[in-house]
Amino acid sequence: MAILGKRNLLSVIRESSPGLYLDGGELGEILLPGRYIPANLAQKDKMDVFVYRDSEDRLVATTETPHAMVGEFAYMKVISLHPQVGAFLDWGLQKDLLVPFREQEFPLRTGDWAMVYVCLDLTTNRILASTRLNRHLNREPAAYRDGQPVNLLVTGKTPLGYNAIVENAHRGLLYHSGLAAALKTGQKLKGFVRTVRPGGKIDLSLDASGYKRVAPLTHQIVEALQAGGGKLAFDDDSTPAAVRSAFGVSKKAFKQALGKLYKSRRIAFLKPGIQLLDNAAWAPGAKQ
Repeated sequence: MAILGKRNLLSVIRESSPGLYLDGGELGEILLPGRYIPANLAQKDKMDVFVYRDSEDRLVATTETPHAMVGEFAYMKVISLHPQVGAFLDWGLQKDLLVPFREQEFPLRTGDWAMVYVCLDLTTNRILASTRLNRHLNREPAAYRDGQPVNLLVTGKTPLGYNAIVENAHRGLLYHSGLAAALKTGQKLKGFVRTVRPGGKIDLSLDASGYKRVAPLTHQIVEALQAGGGKLAFDDDSTPAAVRSAFGVSKKAFKQALGKLYKSRRIAFLKPGIQLLDNAAWAPGAKQ
């Protein structure tokens, strides 16, 4: 059966002048308008489509992908207001996404950007958005392990750092002290769980910790040196922003990896830059 507000793989039932009718199971036939039909569609192909309701409340399908599906958080722009209904967001589809007044934690204005949760209205079975994020975050104790890689969505800045939604479920915190540069609300990042504290608060980092962080990074630096002819214009004096841009890690992690490579006699410091030394027996996990 097709699921409203999600991507579905649906079979073609019949063709008509408006487009193709797809098998939505208990939802019945769902129209895929002609403008979305691929030119190379074979008769027995199934269609990967997103199912939602159009402006006339009819079920329709599209091959386009919205900025977020039902059950997901996203950062979207307010493009219009209706004085009796609420605010409408640019959802990435032809039909805009409604944030009813009752689902606005604070009044929205045209041109604003809002962090929202996309959900189904249980009364009308229509897709809508809510800025009342706490209602939709998982309140169960988080079962993440220390050092676990996670997907993050930055939701805003605080005095301590940046709040982020972890794996589309829990709220966590990235501390200013662990960041090389400012982050942006709505930014999607790969990160790591530092620890889950008593009470369920989640401390996050953009870098792995300990050997899990340094060992892969030493390989990455050596590969970059080899690709650069044995020299790189990076060393202990490189800026945090330059290190993050080139290697995707903090300057602290980069310096730790350089220190390991230097102690292993794998690199020399040129001041500025580093040079790869000929040491075929070197291995990042070997004792020196």
